[in-house]
Amino acid sequence: MTTAMFKKIKTLFVAALFAPVLAIAAGPMAPLDKAPVSRDPAALQHGAKLFVNYCLNCHSASFVRYNKLTEIGLSEDMIRDNLMFTGGRVGDLMKIAMRHDEGKKWFGAAPPDLTLVARQRSGHAYPGADWLYTYMRTFYRDPERQTGWNNVAFENVGMPHVFWQLQGEQIAHKTDNPDGTVDIRLELVKPGLMTPEEYDKAVADLVSFLVWMGEPVAAKRESIGIVVLLFLIVFTGLAYALKKNYWKDIH
Repeated sequence: MTTAMFKKIKTLFVAALFAPVLAIAAGPMAPLDKAPVSRDPAALQHGAKLFVNYCLNCHSASFVRYNKLTEIGLSEDMIRDNLMFTGGRVGDLMKIAMRHDEGKKWFGAAPPDLTLVARQRSGHAYPGADWLYTYMRTFYRDPERQTGWNNVAFENVGMPHVFWQLQGEQIAHKTDNPDGTVDIRLELVKPGLMTPEEYDKAVADLVSFLVWMGEPVAAKRESIGIVVLLFLIVFTGLAYALKKNYWKDIH
């Protein structure tokens, strides 16, 4: 390997390593609202319903099979009758028919797979949950955008507001600050089918489902972790008692 080639590989490696950090540091971060993430089966089932009806048209969840939803309390018959609209088998992956090039043409960028979206963005208690909860509640009308919508958490986003009928229409009041930042206050000017409280609850259920989908075994993993810690505590006590018994005649 030549020196020039080694330097090129080293440069690419460093760029790949630090590019995500630089991308996060370069973009302004909107204040995030705390997401009330729940593991209640009813909330997860409602979130699954919203995901299939509003998100799965453009976004796939290609690492999850429909029958995985039995773990949140749904039977296979319920999944087949209420969440599968294009036929197929209940063991199929949650994919979509839209091709990557079509999505890029229609939206400017292909809609991403949402299986791990809740784990890809930084948040507080749950990675990405706060960002998703804020994002889905901060769409506002913007006639300058091709879709007619913009977003506080994701400026100039290509995605339209798919929940606008539920939330209603918001407009943005922008105030320029001396430091160059902009404060945005949203005003609901056209109510939707839900009250603001009902809509916030619906978004919370959707986010809860996205969090669950990113790691379905989280609850089981945590319960196993508690059992392991209790075992280690008991084992440490027994080991200490055994040590004292072995060394009692020496000390």
